[in-house]
Amino acid sequence: MKINLSGHHVDVTESIKEHIHEKFSKIATHFPTLISLDIILSYEHHKHNIEIRTTYEGGRMSVSAHDSVMYPAIATGVKKLDAALKHRKGLLKANLHSKPVTTAPEIAHEKVQEMNLN
Repeated sequence: MKINLSGHHVDVTESIKEHIHEKFSKIATHFPTLISLDIILSYEHHKHNIEIRTTYEGGRMSVSAHDSVMYPAIATGVKKLDAALKHRKGLLKANLHSKPVTTAPEIAHEKVQEMNLN
C-alpha cells in the first residue's frame, strides 16, 4: 500500500513517517485491496489535524481527526478509518447474500373458514 503523506504547517520528519507506516500496517493487512492512502497533516488554531482519503472497492472514503498533540490525532484517525473500512466491507458482504423471501402469514379467520366447523 502506498501512503502519500503531506504536511501543512507541519514538518514531516522521519519519525512521523515511521509512526504513520507502523500505524497503517495493520490496516494494510486487514484490507489488502487498498492501493493508496492520501494523508494530510496540518496544524491550525493550536490543534493538530489529520485527514485521510482513500478509495475502497469503488467507494471514496474520507476521515479526519484532531487533537492538541499529533500522535493521538494520528491514532484517532487510524481508528476512524478502520471503522469506516469495516463498515464498507460489511455492506459489500451483505449485498452478496440473498435476501430472505417474505411470505404472507396465514390469517387465523381464513383457516377457520376452511375447516368448516358446522
